[in-house]
Amino acid sequence: MRIRNVIAAAALAAGVAGTAHAQPGPAGAPAQPAKNVVLVHGAFADGSGWRGVYDELTARGYRVSVVQNPLTSFADDVAATRRVLNRQDGPTILVGHSYGGSVITEAGTDPKVTGLVYVAAHAPDAGESTFDQYAEFPLPKTFVIEEQSDGFAFVNGPKFKSGFAGDTSDADAAFLRDSQVPIAIAALTAKLTQAAWRTKPSWAVVATEDAAIDPRLLRQAARRIGAVTEEVAGSHVVFLTKPKAVAEIIDRAAQGTGRASR
Repeated sequence: MRIRNVIAAAALAAGVAGTAHAQPGPAGAPAQPAKNVVLVHGAFADGSGWRGVYDELTARGYRVSVVQNPLTSFADDVAATRRVLNRQDGPTILVGHSYGGSVITEAGTDPKVTGLVYVAAHAPDAGESTFDQYAEFPLPKTFVIEEQSDGFAFVNGPKFKSGFAGDTSDADAAFLRDSQVPIAIAALTAKLTQAAWRTKPSWAVVATEDAAIDPRLLRQAARRIGAVTEEVAGSHVVFLTKPKAVAEIIDRAAQGTGRASR
């Protein structure tokens, strides 16, 4: 119950989402499509889940880097992403899953970033937190977060598959459950200081069977940021279960930066 009280309080503080509007992208679009892709995972996971997307994109000639967020604080995760962005040698597509969408929103103002891809992800505005996004569409009852006494949280074990990874095999869901990385609740309540989607073209993947973030919330967020939106039949871990479809959208984003209509 405690975690839902935190979300409710954050939602009241933020007000109903949808008051901000996407702004036009930068006038100086890159002459060539981006060839670098940086993948950012979300809460309760690590970067290994991106393997299928990584394989698809590297086979298409992209240089792909995977961020390993420590999930110890929002600032730490943004710093980890910026550390990887600093290693890129040119225009880069920055991709975030779930809470990773908040991270790329903050870190994506880096001048190397030419486009953002939100995969079943949050896209807060400056002054909002990840938890604030649940103002209109609350955390689904299928997704149960259990906060520990030290301020870190895990996904409830018995409900892990139904809430987090509904379209994985029982064996894969069990492995994801037993290898989950706890996140500091403070990372989910931290307010963003900037929103890269206001100045960068964005794409959004809506997982139609998502039981961790209401698909209606994903669609609402995509509309608010003016994203090119694609729906993929899959659970919250759609990047893991439908890597080819997600990679295809990232590929289109890389090819389309500079041509995306806002």
